[in-house]
Amino acid sequence: MTVYHITRRETWEQAQAAGEYRGDTLDTDGFIHCSTIRQIAAVANSYYSGQHGLVLLCINTHKLQAELRYEAPAGPAIEGENLFPHIYGPLNVDAVTAMFDFEPGPDGSFTLPEGMIGLL
Repeated sequence: MTVYHITRRETWEQAQAAGEYRGDTLDTDGFIHCSTIRQIAAVANSYYSGQHGLVLLCINTHKLQAELRYEAPAGPAIEGENLFPHIYGPLNVDAVTAMFDFEPGPDGSFTLPEGMIGLL
């Protein structure tokens, strides 16, 4: 099984050097926010609209060292989505099996990267 996480390229590069990824929310929210493949575009358009320099991490859940839970969002819900994957601890970088550049279109909105469309 795979879950996905959006982050800034430089944050991911720093995590690779450190051997673990904490993201922007592990220390503040207690977990790293993730998405299923069907949630990616809606999450990106809700929270990252128009932002550049992002990457999309593909995380193999069987390789995670931290606990993964599917939970209701703490903030506003995204239409049609009830549960989101949350990683309760640092993400071990070897659980990331692929990374895609994740740039918005000319109008600032996001769609799945071309290499992922067949995974839906």
